Formats: sequence, structure tokens, C-alpha cells
Amino acid sequence: MRRYKVTVTTAADGTAVAYSPRVAGKIHQIEYVKDGTNGFANGVDFTITGEATGINLWTQSDVNASAVVAPRQPTHSQAAAASLFAAGGTAVQDRVALGNDRVKISIAQGGNAKVGTFHILVD
Repeated sequence: MRRYKVTVTTAADGTAVAYSPRVAGKIHQIEYVKDGTNGFANGVDFTITGEATGINLWTQSDVNASAVVAPRQPTHSQAAAASLFAAGGTAVQDRVALGNDRVKISIAQGGNAKVGTFHILVD
């Protein structure tokens, strides 16, 4: 398991875009750590994707505190049919994989010159 730490600082308008180093493997989790004194403003919005393909890893609005997510995506058969646990059941999901790609972290409504830290765990 590898941990990639990305510290993001917003501009005066409360926005920011930052990137992880290149990663290869399955994303196990993404942790947002709010700085107690200069953290993102309450109500910050995240859009976290793979840079090359735009695959969604975490999209959430109005975040107020540190949070952890374990991104998953639906799986499919070779015929592109959704894999289900049972006929008409819940979709089977698996970790999202990235191959020599960077994680793109886009912030909105984060406040002026505020800081947030993201830890990306990759297997």
C-alpha cells in the first residue's frame, strides 16, 4: 500500500486545482483532513477524478469536516451488461484503478487562501 499526500491551497476566489504524483493501482481510499486553524471553509465542494480519463473518484458538496471515502465503481460483463448480486439486485462494485495517472483535486467554495490535505491510498 502506498500513501500519496496532496496539500491544496485555495486562491482568493475559493477555488483550487491540485494533482497527486502519478499513481498506478487500485484506489483504496481518499482521506480529507481539515486543518483546524486555516482549513477550507465550511461548505467546500470537492471534485476528485483521474486526470487522463476524468473517471470520478469523489464528488461531494458542502463538506464541513474531515472525511474518508472508499471509491467504488460498478462492474460489467464482457457484453457490457451490469453485474448484479442477484437478478434485479444491487450492482457489484469494485475499486477504481488508475494506470500511470494523476489524481486531480478540484476545489470550489473553499475560502480565501485556505488549506486542505488529501491522503490517497493506492494498492
